[in-house]
Parts: sequence; C-alpha cells; structure tokens
Amino acid sequence: MKLVAAARLLLAALTLWPALAFAQQKGEPGRFDHYVLSLSWSPSYCEAMGPRAEPAQCATARPFAFVVHGLWPQYQRGWPESCQNPAPYVPEPVLRSMLDLMPSRRLVLHEWRKHGTCAGLDPTAYFDKVRRAYQAVTIPEAFHRLDDYTMVSPGEVEAAFRAANPGLAPDMIAVDCDRRRLTEVRICMNRQLGFTSCDEVDRRACRTSRVVMPPLREGAGQR
Repeated sequence: MKLVAAARLLLAALTLWPALAFAQQKGEPGRFDHYVLSLSWSPSYCEAMGPRAEPAQCATARPFAFVVHGLWPQYQRGWPESCQNPAPYVPEPVLRSMLDLMPSRRLVLHEWRKHGTCAGLDPTAYFDKVRRAYQAVTIPEAFHRLDDYTMVSPGEVEAAFRAANPGLAPDMIAVDCDRRRLTEVRICMNRQLGFTSCDEVDRRACRTSRVVMPPLREGAGQR
C-alpha cells in the first residue's frame, strides 16, 4: 500500500509540474495573450500587513480605497515574469507620476521588474498603459469609500463592477480574498484594453461565501 501511495504522489507531482513551470517561466518581452488589471482593496492590505505595511500607503494621512496592484501580462495558462534582468531604469518623473494609483515607490518598481518588463514596452509607455487601463474601469460608487467594516459576497462585488462597466462579462473578472478579507478585483483586458475573457483567472476566484471589506482609516479623508 505504501508503494501505491508513493506512486500516486509521484504521478500527481509529474502531472502538476508542467503547469507550474509554465506559469513561472521567465518569458519573452511582448509575447503574451492578455493583461490582468489587479485592483487591490488597500484597507485589506494595510490591516493584513499591520506594522509591515508600506507607510506611504497605510498612514492615516494617505487614504486609499481600490488602488492598482499591477497590470500583468498573462498567457491563457500561466504567466511570464521578470522578462528582462536587469530591468530597464524607471525615470524618476515616471515613478512619481504613478504614486496616485500605486501608492508606494517599492510597489511601482516591483511591478515593473516582475510584470512590466514582459509587456514589450519601455517604462514610460508601460506605466502610461497602466493608467489607461485603470481609467478604462469604473469603480462602483459604493466602493469609493467605506466608513465601517462591511460584509459582502464575492458575487455582490463582481455584480457591482459588472453593472458599472457595460461589456464586462462573468468570465472577464475575478474577486480574490484571503481567509476573511476581500483583497483584490482582477479584470482581464486585451492589448487594446478592452475587456476579454480569461477562464484561468476566473477559476482562481475567491470561493468564500462572505468576506469583509475593512474601512478606510478613521480621519484619513477621501482620495
């Protein structure tokens, strides 16, 4: 019986390995199928990270609701990452210009190195595309600001985004969560930044029935 169990484990590992290797391959700049625009619910990040959170994002003087986590080149299955090493330099004016959407210098540089280098664009063009992708999505009015902890279902959040964005179908969006908090909304976009289907992203969506959205920090004001 032990030999049978070991054989099954080996078979499972061999079956899974190609998918994992494909997902994590370095990739070639400009060779991908679509983008994922990841919008992070900033209060969840701040609460989960606690004292390790980025001060620029989580200090009470800097309130944020949904922020851009990243614009990620994707394959239909898996994704490329870190396509240029070392990554091209991000000009300081470009970096500073993104801090209203991506409220951390560290986040901007990390996203460029890991994902932006796979887009086949220079830093200026890539971050311009990030901004245009964000502007192409309407954040539902209900999520511009929350003043108290709010319980939601992932389906309710998805429905709100779909209602605010005509043409956004169920297989083009995924709501993500940790064990108790809503963490991100991920929207799939083609190279022209129109909405597109993405079955793999949709399949990885949050399956928890109810999650909490922490509020913006008290006294922080509105972005």
